Amino acid sequence: MSAGRFITLEGIEGAGKSTVARFARDWLGARGVRAVLTREPGGTPLAERVRAIVLEPGEESIAPEAETLLMFAARSIHVQELVRPALARGEWVICDRFTDATRAYQGGGRGVSADLIEQLAAAVHRDLWPARTLLLDLPVQEGLQRARGRPGTLDRFERERDAFFERVRQAYLTLAEREPRRIHVIDASRPLDAVQHDVAAVLETLLL
Repeated sequence: MSAGRFITLEGIEGAGKSTVARFARDWLGARGVRAVLTREPGGTPLAERVRAIVLEPGEESIAPEAETLLMFAARSIHVQELVRPALARGEWVICDRFTDATRAYQGGGRGVSADLIEQLAAAVHRDLWPARTLLLDLPVQEGLQRARGRPGTLDRFERERDAFFERVRQAYLTLAEREPRRIHVIDASRPLDAVQHDVAAVLETLLL
């Protein structure tokens, strides 16, 4: 049985992660690789219930530390119930967001302690880290215009001010500078075929 690979997609709202995830799954499938699509927070029925708590606007606010704990609670369920079993079966897992998102959103955006985030990451998924992370990067204004133009009610994050997303984007780019072998920055402001070309090039390195 071939080894499973863990691939994550990151980026601010409107970066096109869902579209790229489907492309990556189909690209791998055409090469005989079975890939599972999932997302965070969420991915399993119980983790999706935690997602609803985090994302749905409500009368009560959620403190940054509580938000971080909820993210890792959902992640713990997701990793145990879906990610690790799929990888053990030799499947590839393509995940829309993982701990880099917590580093960027709760750490960079909310100001939560990096030490706390890393301690929780070590406790929840230990040695499990993505083989490759595709950071779909684009200007904040462009991403938010895309996200806010979609039908439906805006979630708690989509309602944040532009300055919040500027901090998140910068945190992502800082992470990419720190881990250039794992995190590949892809300019998501370009036409879709150009983005897909770069995604395929990264995936190709894992098939060699």
